[in-house]
Amino acid sequence: MNNLSKISNNSFALIGASGYIAPRHMKAIKETDNKLVAALDPSDSVGILDSYFPKASFFTEFERFDRHIDKLNRRDKAIDYLSICSPNYLHDAHCRFALRSGAHAICEKPLVLNPWNIDGLKEIEEQTGKKVYSILQLRLHPAIIALKQDVKANPEKIYDVDLSYITSRGKWYQASWKGVTDKSGGIATNIGVHFYDMLQFIFGRLQKNHVHLRTNEKAAGYLEFEQARVRWFLSIDSNDLPDHIKGNQPTYRSITTDGVEIEFSGGFTDLHTESYKDILRGGGFSLEDAQISIELVSEIRKLEITPTLGEQHPFVHKHI
Repeated sequence: MNNLSKISNNSFALIGASGYIAPRHMKAIKETDNKLVAALDPSDSVGILDSYFPKASFFTEFERFDRHIDKLNRRDKAIDYLSICSPNYLHDAHCRFALRSGAHAICEKPLVLNPWNIDGLKEIEEQTGKKVYSILQLRLHPAIIALKQDVKANPEKIYDVDLSYITSRGKWYQASWKGVTDKSGGIATNIGVHFYDMLQFIFGRLQKNHVHLRTNEKAAGYLEFEQARVRWFLSIDSNDLPDHIKGNQPTYRSITTDGVEIEFSGGFTDLHTESYKDILRGGGFSLEDAQISIELVSEIRKLEITPTLGEQHPFVHKHI
């Protein structure tokens, strides 16, 4: 399939319709001229469906959703893709459901929580002939692609990178599944996994991984890739916002290479549609593509805290 005219009229279902990220998937399905026929979420706060697919069947119980998908199969109206926006710890189960239902899976980050979950999905891919695609949207951002090309053109150069991502969250966060490490994977996995994927995509194979700080609200450490030394800091605590940001905006995102800011804030909201176009044209990011970042965040959860190994991010000193 080489053009958009050949990737339309597919049937989609979606799990996790009331979540934060689900509207981007609905928008992507609509903008690629496909249709959402069914959606599932334990919460019935899904009025957003009216903006995109008001005729989609909706279920709050998995068993009834499963019965409906099976009925569509038996009536030769099988879904082609299942979009997965459910809590992180359910992703692998919902990917298995998609493949066993005869559909491809398009799954939000993180694809799974543990590397061995990917091994199981590979087996089911082989059994069913269907594929699991991971949303790794930063790989499609023009600024990231340009940086990757620059790094590739300078294979002997080692870059110094600072990654800072502070996205304020209220008390609800820790009370939800996102605050439970066994369900979300913790801060580094839940809000950081796509940044780690981006770093290895640009700078090559991971060589060192040290963790300097790890709590329910923030994490920091040091990474070395083939062509980069990376100091990173992630937080959901508004107190960590730089002084010039506090009171003005709830989020601070900064990535610098050799002191130069990478500007990629624009175009974020369109990257899911670009991801869908890529998948529907026969591209997309596979289980193998997602595996490296899943292995990295799994290590971050388990590594001993070693503040003296590797260079610390400038934001870390006040927490140690």
